[in-house]
Amino acid sequence: MNAVILAVLVMVALSLARVSVVFALVVGALVGGLVGGLSLEQTLDAFNTGVGGGAQVALAYATLGAFAVAISRSGLPDMLANRLITLLGKEEATVAQQTRVKMLLLTAVLLVAISSQNAIPVHIAFIPVLIPPLLTVMNRLKLDRRAVACALTFGLTAPYMLLPVGFGAIFLNDILLANLNSAGEPLGLEITRGMVPMAMAIPVGGMALGLIVALFWSYRRPREYQAEDIANANVSEGHTPAAPHMLGLVMSGIAIVAALGLQLYSGSMILGGLVGIGLLSMGGIFKWREADDLFTSGMRMMALIGFIMISAAGFAEVMKTTGEIDALVSGAFSLFGDNRGLAALVMLLVGLFITLGIGSSFSTIPIIAAIFVPLAVQFGFSPMATVVLVGTAAALGDAGSPASDSTLGPTSGLNVDRQHDHMWDSVVPTFLHYNIPLVGFGWLAAMML
Repeated sequence: MNAVILAVLVMVALSLARVSVVFALVVGALVGGLVGGLSLEQTLDAFNTGVGGGAQVALAYATLGAFAVAISRSGLPDMLANRLITLLGKEEATVAQQTRVKMLLLTAVLLVAISSQNAIPVHIAFIPVLIPPLLTVMNRLKLDRRAVACALTFGLTAPYMLLPVGFGAIFLNDILLANLNSAGEPLGLEITRGMVPMAMAIPVGGMALGLIVALFWSYRRPREYQAEDIANANVSEGHTPAAPHMLGLVMSGIAIVAALGLQLYSGSMILGGLVGIGLLSMGGIFKWREADDLFTSGMRMMALIGFIMISAAGFAEVMKTTGEIDALVSGAFSLFGDNRGLAALVMLLVGLFITLGIGSSFSTIPIIAAIFVPLAVQFGFSPMATVVLVGTAAALGDAGSPASDSTLGPTSGLNVDRQHDHMWDSVVPTFLHYNIPLVGFGWLAAMML
């Protein structure tokens, strides 16, 4: 068996068996490296090289966690939760009223997630600040958090696949378009900027269908959660959130705007979070000598996410070092001769396996474009169909990967009270509702265009 497939299967199987995702990634990397012909020392060297690349992401997550803890002490989360709870009216609110509030909440979360990719491109930085205060409302509504996870993941992935602004400009223009033209230039293939979003519209339509199914069918039923004191879930022991007061609310607003604005300007979540924490300290939300405790609390909340991202970077480096990704692609194409339909399907499934292991569609394109473009030309696929095949193959697995920030981000906000399992409540629902329609609609688009 190909080492990449085996490594991904081992990693996913262990994760689904509720083994720590970090442990699953390490074991999967070791299995893939050894089966791929690397010695134990070479495998560990490659893993350690990749781990260094994930350290910055982990530090960014820890800083965001500390910023979320600081915000929780200002009283702003309590005020937001109370304002939304008033939408329920009296205790005996009708089912229709509760349904309207559920739709309002899910719509708001979806719109914020979409805007985080383009209008205000902060990616997942908003989740630890926005989602934990809303858990009280979700529990009151008996809202299935798997629906919220699906809404968040759609908002984090679909926009960059379709809209060439914000992160979409990076994915569609700087990575997908550039790699397609680089690989296609010797073959006479030329892709224009306007073709890329047009080609990706059909696969994104499949994701939209998956979102509708998740919200209105799969997870529409009420789901009970324990009534935890969520307001204190992010707060370190011995501290309680301050009662909402004008200075705290004003400084919280200033800190959030400053943190997001600085991130937009500098591109650094770490710098933005640190400035936000500093402003909250200046406003008296917490004393500066409590900063160590603040960071400890934030790191405790985000530690698992950070270590998963570090381990995923190591896993990806081992897979690249084995050279088995090229073997996976060439071996797959030797099975179907000149069958265009089967060729398109195998391209998509190979992309799914690669992205599931790496956890990043942005990192998958450079790996597959150099191989997929010549094959697409050989099989007679049009330029638009080639865009669909490479773009969809890369995007497949971003939603539904245990190591993707598109699933780790939602888990970080929804699991503050330890009632939302990463694998079964974020990974599996998003895999089923987005990857299956992406394969179907991506294949259909490749055959039609």
